[in-house]
Order: sequence, then structure tokens, then C-alpha cells
Amino acid sequence: MSETSRPARARRWPLAIALLLLGSLGIAAVWILVADARNAQSSWMAVVAAADAAWILRLTRARPGLLRAFAGVSATALSILVAGFGIIAAQLARPMGMLPWESALKLGPQHAWTLGTLANGPVDVAWLCAGLVVAAVLSR
Repeated sequence: MSETSRPARARRWPLAIALLLLGSLGIAAVWILVADARNAQSSWMAVVAAADAAWILRLTRARPGLLRAFAGVSATALSILVAGFGIIAAQLARPMGMLPWESALKLGPQHAWTLGTLANGPVDVAWLCAGLVVAAVLSR
């Protein structure tokens, strides 16, 4: 099938997915900076990540429905995971005299999971879950 014979809706999803990945990594970077500046987890940024994912999906004119809601929730979950990993790496880097990206390269997933469960209390988990719910509602 040639590019012009495919419907316009089918051509929108690759762009939407690429922009969602870029947006998820961008909002995660902002989240890491906010958490570092406030010296806190800043879990409320999950709701901002959800709004950002929904906005990107609407900008790309992705077809409404369950697939778009799933894409929004997936992008928000990616932001949550990347930001959590980055926040932990940044907090570990400072006392060791390393840069955050050097610490991120040495930080393993099990160690990050353990430190993440210790750092996030019930309120933080509620904000993270609220971000996923907001993503599902706004993205559909």
C-alpha cells in the first residue's frame, strides 16, 4: 500500500506515538528538576504528565476511544517510571560526588525499586494512581 492510499487516521498513530515518547521523557525531565529543587518526590507531577499526554494525543488528532486512552495511560506510566528512576539517581549521585546520569547508569532496577518503595508514601502512591486515572479520562 502506498502512503497516499492509507487513510489519514492510520498515518497519525506513528506521529502520535513518537510525540508521546518525546513528551513523556520531557515531562519526566521537568519532574526530576522540580523534585530536585523541592527536595521531595513531587508526585503531584503525575497529574501534569497525564494532562500533557492527553494534550499531545488531542494535538495529533488521534482517534478517540480505548486505544487513545491506553496510549495516554501508557505515556503517563512511562513518565512515572522514568521520573522515579531519575529522582532516585539524582538523590544518590549527590553524596557520592557523581553526576545524576552517572549514577543512573550504575543504578540497577532492583535497587531503584527498593528505594522507590521506601521514598513513596501512601500520599505519593495516591498521586501516582490519580495521574493514571486522569490520563485515562482525559485521553479517551
